[in-house]
Amino acid sequence: MIQSDQNANGVYLRVSGDLLTQSLDTVESTFAGFRADGATLTVDMSQIGALDTGGAWLIADLARRARANGATVQYEGLKPAHSALLETVAEKIPEDPGAEAEKRSFSDWVASVGERTVQAGKDGLSLLNFFGLTLHRLARTIVMPRRLRKAALVSQMEETGFKAIPIVALMGFLIGVVLAFQGATQLKQFGAEIFVVELISISVLRELGILLTAIIVAGRSGSAFTAAIGSMKVQEEIDAMRTLGLDPVEVLVIPRVVALLIMLPILGFIADIAALFGGGLMSWIDLGVSPGMFITRLKENTGIWHFAIGMIKAPFFALVIGVIACWQAMQVKGSAQSVGQRTTASVVQSIFLVIALDALFSIFFSVLGV
Repeated sequence: MIQSDQNANGVYLRVSGDLLTQSLDTVESTFAGFRADGATLTVDMSQIGALDTGGAWLIADLARRARANGATVQYEGLKPAHSALLETVAEKIPEDPGAEAEKRSFSDWVASVGERTVQAGKDGLSLLNFFGLTLHRLARTIVMPRRLRKAALVSQMEETGFKAIPIVALMGFLIGVVLAFQGATQLKQFGAEIFVVELISISVLRELGILLTAIIVAGRSGSAFTAAIGSMKVQEEIDAMRTLGLDPVEVLVIPRVVALLIMLPILGFIADIAALFGGGLMSWIDLGVSPGMFITRLKENTGIWHFAIGMIKAPFFALVIGVIACWQAMQVKGSAQSVGQRTTASVVQSIFLVIALDALFSIFFSVLGV
């Protein structure tokens, strides 16, 4: 209960009962509307039974607003426990609630674009530097194979390769099924159902097989690389490595990149086989193209270069995914939130660069007439 009285000496406010958070809704509006401008505000708290931080905040906020309007605030009957709580809460209330953010002008927008552009340039140079460092360590490892940490390499090959086989095979199978089904729907209109074999084989072997495999690996293994190394940086394990004279790139990056260079072509091959199997199965079910006819047309009309082009892309995709993932991990700035942000950026950038690189390869092979 709140009772107020005004006389020549100022405003007298008597608060009684329990001021607890669960019951503040009954008195909050009263406290918010109470004013004591330019007077002495005396708050009688002798009749308060129980007080928690919510109630103390109401009283402290009232006192803050009164002082801001030129009033003098004093308390009567304040119990020691309530005094300590009120003092603690009052210290945490900001004196200035802060002004509203000003509306951004066009010049502010231009400035922010400029800042992001400069930051993007710095990130590009940092990535290029890290890419060169990785190539140097990779070349040194090729010249001196004993420097390669074989246990770490085998472990990464298992994580990035063997454990990814089920999802890659399933993806390839479903892609083959979808291509056969959609291709049959269109080719039936022209009585050219038999050409579905070429549609499946060329699109899968040249493009979709290795491209979708790289995208899955970027989302699965690339994110794991960034999260693992980023967590090590947060816990200062990478700094400890440097203190011990160990090269983090050689210890952490090279085994992961080499594992991707070895396993991504294998995963791409598995995806190709699964896609051809799925496409052949759907062609048999939907078009009546027997497995023997499918294999015969595959041999006669699909050159080895279609398969070779897909395999040529695989190491480049692997290098891009590995370098981007590890570089983003090295950019982590000491917090779990930073690890999450860098992991997301790693996946997005890896997938974007893989698709962009695939487009460049398509133009390159088209110019060569392959």
